[in-house]
Amino acid sequence: MFKKQKTTSTYDAIVVGARPAGAATAMLLACGGARVLMVDRGVYGADTLSTHALMRPAVTLLRQWGLLDDVAKSGAAPVRKTTFVYGDEEIVVDIKAAHGVDALYAPRRTTLDRILADGAAACGVDVAYGVALTDLIRDDSGRVCGVRLSERDGYVVDVFADLVIGADGRRSTVAELVQAQQYKTSRHRTATVFGYFGDLVDDGYRWSYREGANIGAIPTDDGMHCVFALVPKSRCRETFGEDVAEGFYRTVAAFDPALAETLRHAPMDGSFRRFGGAFGHMRQSYGPGWALVGDAGYFKDPVTAHGLTDALRDAAILAQTVLTYGPDGLARYQQTRDALSADLFDVTDEISGFGWTLEELKTLHARLNAAMKAELAHLIEPDPPTRIAA
Repeated sequence: MFKKQKTTSTYDAIVVGARPAGAATAMLLACGGARVLMVDRGVYGADTLSTHALMRPAVTLLRQWGLLDDVAKSGAAPVRKTTFVYGDEEIVVDIKAAHGVDALYAPRRTTLDRILADGAAACGVDVAYGVALTDLIRDDSGRVCGVRLSERDGYVVDVFADLVIGADGRRSTVAELVQAQQYKTSRHRTATVFGYFGDLVDDGYRWSYREGANIGAIPTDDGMHCVFALVPKSRCRETFGEDVAEGFYRTVAAFDPALAETLRHAPMDGSFRRFGGAFGHMRQSYGPGWALVGDAGYFKDPVTAHGLTDALRDAAILAQTVLTYGPDGLARYQQTRDALSADLFDVTDEISGFGWTLEELKTLHARLNAAMKAELAHLIEPDPPTRIAA
């Protein structure tokens, strides 16, 4: 995309990061008439750590944006029920049709990220991979007015914009460069080991809980399931130790010996993956000429599998705010995000602390469900951000 010498160009918005939060924000801004550049230091369609599960607000947004059919046709299994297992008690929740959605989905990130990036390109976003942010450009008043970018071969370009959006993850370079302060952090964190297994019975989302551990099975692309074992960070070493696979099977067996034995002999896509845990945060997510979206501004423990849903939610809120009020109206974005996120953040932190009884956990899940309903209500009325599929 860039010439060998240093060049300049101008956009209405530059989005740093082409994962779901960034791609969805760029797409919505471009479909609203903005000239947008989206850059990512990685490669198109690369895999990444993820819980995969999309909750109803996320699936509803994908439908509004004209992308749900692409997800459904991609090989991602439709999820029509969720089972919560509290010790020996099973509670099955059927997914009821509402707002044009009759199933949930959990596509692999190699699928979802490509669909969203392609949606952004179809709306006119200029997309460049293999491009890293090296610095922000500021005007004489200190307002962010552009970015300095470099390709892997060292070519450099300055690009100017009315708004620079950091969608570059929880270790966001944009957040670091603007010195975005954290004003809320979690007390707890968990560690997870997961793998992709074939030949399992498709039983929808399945979350199982006992004292000190949580396992789950998430049907994803092409008949595979993402199966995970999760424990408090403090128990990571004793649970998984040096032999991650054996620690995983041993944890699953404590819940369901038959499932553990099935997994030992099931075909796997790749090897086991692990996430060592990170504290959740809520950061200042706007300032003169800049904004943060997705994990860059708001990250919580994956124990509630709600990260992707909130990433798409916040993309919709940010884009709608910018298109309605302009880059100087961003306080509304953070206020809305925080109002919808406060209880989600707090409940997630309580669940990830594993200090609950199973009966208390049911109450926490009821609070989580109420927060998701509030998200959905905000997104469907009034005037949700939409686009016409290409």
